[in-house]
Amino acid sequence: MHVIVLASQKGGAGKTTLAAHIAVAVEAAGDGPAVLIDADPQGSLSAWWNVREAQTPTLAPTTIAELPAKLAALAEAGYAVAVVDTPPAITEAIGAVLRSADFVVIPTRPSPHDLRAVGSTVELVRAAGKPFVFAVTQAKANARLTVQAMAALSEHGTVAPAVVHDRVDYAGSMIDGRTVQETDPKGRSAGEMFELWRFVKAQMAKSTKARKEGKGS
Repeated sequence: MHVIVLASQKGGAGKTTLAAHIAVAVEAAGDGPAVLIDADPQGSLSAWWNVREAQTPTLAPTTIAELPAKLAALAEAGYAVAVVDTPPAITEAIGAVLRSADFVVIPTRPSPHDLRAVGSTVELVRAAGKPFVFAVTQAKANARLTVQAMAALSEHGTVAPAVVHDRVDYAGSMIDGRTVQETDPKGRSAGEMFELWRFVKAQMAKSTKARKEGKGS
């Protein structure tokens, strides 16, 4: 089972929205079954799932202390991908979750304040020795700042080419427990999410191969 952790010490970057949308993209692509884990005490992901009509992805309640055992049980149960939402600005808690990750997605808004804050998240991820990518979120269409942000982030690591734009349909879809892939499957936002998952999947495969080759050498 692949464990994908959404991590950002900056609140409001879109971790919960991305977690829900990535898990739905996993299922839609036939790469599931997927399971969501809400490690954020605010419980936003759980609240979204609780009003959801669709049966997939599954939600698995747990605490950060119980996370390793829960992940082992979920893998044993046959889940292919676990997507974990994390709390903002609690270094110790995020660090504990990162230790269980196979891959980390760091959502970052294209703003100077967010870019300045991303370094601490990168340090945590690197300290845990985990592969990661940046996902630019809440971007304005045709904004020069988005291009500048992607260039700045690329100095710290890989940036997903699928930019998540600032559209009301993301928030609108989440109100009744859905995602943009379900409210408008052929829309631009749905296309962004499918593209993001394809990229993350490819990066995970690359890091898994590199890890195996490293162990074999």
